[in-house]
Amino acid sequence: MSVTIKDVASEAKVATSTVSRVLANSPKISAETAKRVRKAIADLNYHPNHTARSLASQLTKTIGLVMPSSAHVSFQNPFFPEVIRGISTEAHKKNYGLYLTTSQTDEEVFEEVQRMVQEKRVDAIILLFSLENDRLVHYLLEQDFPFVLLGRPAVTNPKDVWYVNNDNVRTGRLATEYLTLLKHERIGLILNRSDAVVSQDRTYGYKEALAQMNLPVRDDYLAYYTDQHTGSQDAFISVMSVPEPPTAIIAEDMVIFGILRTVQELGLRVPDDLSLVAFNNYMISELASPPVTSIDIQIFELGTQAMKLLFKQLEDSTSSPEQVIVPHQLIRRQSCSRWQK
Repeated sequence: MSVTIKDVASEAKVATSTVSRVLANSPKISAETAKRVRKAIADLNYHPNHTARSLASQLTKTIGLVMPSSAHVSFQNPFFPEVIRGISTEAHKKNYGLYLTTSQTDEEVFEEVQRMVQEKRVDAIILLFSLENDRLVHYLLEQDFPFVLLGRPAVTNPKDVWYVNNDNVRTGRLATEYLTLLKHERIGLILNRSDAVVSQDRTYGYKEALAQMNLPVRDDYLAYYTDQHTGSQDAFISVMSVPEPPTAIIAEDMVIFGILRTVQELGLRVPDDLSLVAFNNYMISELASPPVTSIDIQIFELGTQAMKLLFKQLEDSTSSPEQVIVPHQLIRRQSCSRWQK
């Protein structure tokens, strides 16, 4: 049987809290007591675990960042490194570290979050995505564990959740309205995961804008994908294979970049034959050929605001949940033109 902190306390004839304070190098413990405890640790060959090292302060000074499943794929999406850069900038100001999930399925993500909470590996959690019927949000609410959600929570009362978001209904509407002003009537929409709340909100805004212009919502112009590489390309080909293909496409920057590599094979020119509008405004949009019109959602700011909200919770556990909506902006470039055919 492994040696526990209680065994060390008994050997040194002190309380377990005293042992934990010695492990944390607390100045409140006298030199004589600390020496006795450290001797007991050496004699018993005790190796403290992560939880034991943080017992004195009850803080790990670590924030858990929960990535979507297939975290290695997520890091190929510029959104996550940029939002984590915003989070880490704020975390560094108060000497907090970050603990990232690395799970490959939704079930593994849930199990890893359970371990974070139950084993007290982190002081709080930031969920970097929001899904429909997401067990993670309900679990963290039930556990009364501090967390901030990046995105709109799909719960009965969103005001119960601390979250940071863009108005993604408006971003979906804005992208569509801009294209209708350019006289496009056949507009396709390609988004990641139909159960992602951000995709649902952008789809809603897209449909709103079409309805406002008395344009039909065509299911064959809507496509969702799960795999960033093959799935998004398949979605684009599917949308463009209908008898009357779209004259404009709205999608995330990385999908648009893939489209730009595919259009030449289809004998299309951007923007003469096909206009493109992107979400997120990654640097790749500005560097693409042609440069892509994109909606800047201020990814870095999403991260900084999420960390600021989390610190509010940690510093005052009685404070009421707050929500922050980060503004967006349409950045017009050369991937769109007026439809004249």
